[in-house]
Amino acid sequence: MEKYQNILVVIDPTTHEQKALKRAIELAVHTKAVITAFVSIFDFSYEMTTMLSSEEREVMRKSVISDREIWLDDVISGIETHDLTIKTKVIWHNRPFEAIVEHVLNDKYDIVIKGTHQHDKLKSVIFTPTDWHLLRKCPSPVLLVKDHQWPKNGNILAAINVGSDESEHQSLNHKITEEAVNLSKIIQANVHLVNSFPGTPVNITIEIPEFNSSQYNDSMLQHHKEAMTEHAAKFEIPVENTRVEEGLPEDVIDRVSQRLDAELVILGTVGRTGLSAALIGNTAEHVIDRLNCDVLALKPEGYISPLAS
Repeated sequence: MEKYQNILVVIDPTTHEQKALKRAIELAVHTKAVITAFVSIFDFSYEMTTMLSSEEREVMRKSVISDREIWLDDVISGIETHDLTIKTKVIWHNRPFEAIVEHVLNDKYDIVIKGTHQHDKLKSVIFTPTDWHLLRKCPSPVLLVKDHQWPKNGNILAAINVGSDESEHQSLNHKITEEAVNLSKIIQANVHLVNSFPGTPVNITIEIPEFNSSQYNDSMLQHHKEAMTEHAAKFEIPVENTRVEEGLPEDVIDRVSQRLDAELVILGTVGRTGLSAALIGNTAEHVIDRLNCDVLALKPEGYISPLAS
């Protein structure tokens, strides 16, 4: 069955320009998915005022939700929807990421699409706490949308870790690559694979002066290149579409994505430590922060959200 049949789009209530919704429509045009446009709102002043009874507060809440539903319908009516089914959901919740994850768990969405915030003065992207919480706690794939276009015949970059024989690594590499290949067919793009590996630890060269760091790096490079070639062959990805480079993941992934002018980077993230195949916590955040294209973050197989009851 075609992937991405059920898409949850997180709507930004502070702007009329909804890039996440437009991206979801772009995807759904190919997969004929049902899109749910989701808004979570909360106004502290209504909750805190002692002047209102609980019934009056409930009436106020319903009124605010109703206003937001009208606004959301207006936003959708101003966008080319290609006759797709777009449902709307507005709920009152003081922690947006919890509201989103709860809906993913209840309604089994295939993917969550959310826009990032542009900082006008700095001309850079600002990630909100909601973004980071979703990357760490949302069980479904999360697509963070920036302002980069998705042209036909563009490039998708899948960031994997082929240097380890651990089954958890292999499984996540497989999942990331499979997602890239699947998406490339949907949006007619080319798949590229990237793998970074660490250079010689500085303390070794200091403690063991006769240690040959360049020989070590060469053998590491060779080992990763062979593993990469073998992995790429399983997915019929040509070896010229693979990159293995020494350095920190955030440097290597950023550098290669810029070189390719990639419109999408796919990587694995995980909210708990102990699984080094994924980019854990800060590393994932450093990578995502620096990329000027969309990022699709996947969880390892068997991942259970801490919000799952």
